[in-house]
Amino acid sequence: MTKPARPLSGLNDADLRLLRVFKTVVECGGFSAAEVELNISRAAISQHMADLERRLGLRLCRRGRAGFLLTDEGRLAYEAALRLFAGLESFRSEINAAHGRLRGELNIGITDNLVTMPKMRVTDALRGLKQQGPEVRVNIRMIPPNEIERGVLDGRLHVGVVPARRALPGLDRLPLYQEESHLYCGRGHPLFDAETVPDAAVEAADAIAPTEAQQVPEAAGVQRALTATATATDREGVAFLILTGCYVGFLPTHYARQWVERGAMRALLPERFHYAQEFQAVTKTGTQANLVLERFLDLLRRTGLEGAGTKEVGGPQKSG
Repeated sequence: MTKPARPLSGLNDADLRLLRVFKTVVECGGFSAAEVELNISRAAISQHMADLERRLGLRLCRRGRAGFLLTDEGRLAYEAALRLFAGLESFRSEINAAHGRLRGELNIGITDNLVTMPKMRVTDALRGLKQQGPEVRVNIRMIPPNEIERGVLDGRLHVGVVPARRALPGLDRLPLYQEESHLYCGRGHPLFDAETVPDAAVEAADAIAPTEAQQVPEAAGVQRALTATATATDREGVAFLILTGCYVGFLPTHYARQWVERGAMRALLPERFHYAQEFQAVTKTGTQANLVLERFLDLLRRTGLEGAGTKEVGGPQKSG
């Protein structure tokens, strides 16, 4: 593709629309996946991408049988677009703050399967934000913790809810939850109906090990005692395997409760096989004033103070 003789002199509304399409295509991983997100046809997306490439004078991606792949210039353009949109949102938030009005967007990334947490701090804070700022647009993305942290750092997300892990530079953290997990087996497992569960029988049972991205430092000691013969990348995958009746695995008590109450799972030796993990809200260090984000974080802090001293209820109902 021939590059323009002159550099890009400015951006107009049409350019911004094309850049938003490009950003969505990159984050969805291709044209097909972006169809649903953008609610336009693949042919229209392809035309928009071609228009943007002509406008910028750059080859942004390769598409074909091998799939969608960003070029080096495309990665540069994507990163620049992220900074551009973050700057536009910051400008809008600062102007709205000058008027004292809650308007704009809150882009939040959340680790999966937290909605069953009894304390509901995120839900309560979102409810309060909607009540105080009816015009605020909330965008939630359910993605893995490492993607959430990257999204906060590069400006795609204003805030994320992730497990407490090794601190990444550039992130501020607000403690939210202490989540308790126990070891479970499913109906049909040899240990499910046992009146007495020996430690050795649990240690010898086929167990589910977390993938590297899902490992929890607090669980390392109890997990080392198990015989891992399967892996799962998330909690739903662990639940699927436990419900086969062939494996034992760790699940948060609030998430497993639905199956415990139906008699489909039981906790095994909860006094030994358990651990607690902290969840935190993360924001980018040094982020400029954003009234929507500040109000949401303030509401998170308030729910923490109001819920101080409360304990998670409804743990495992059947133990070994």
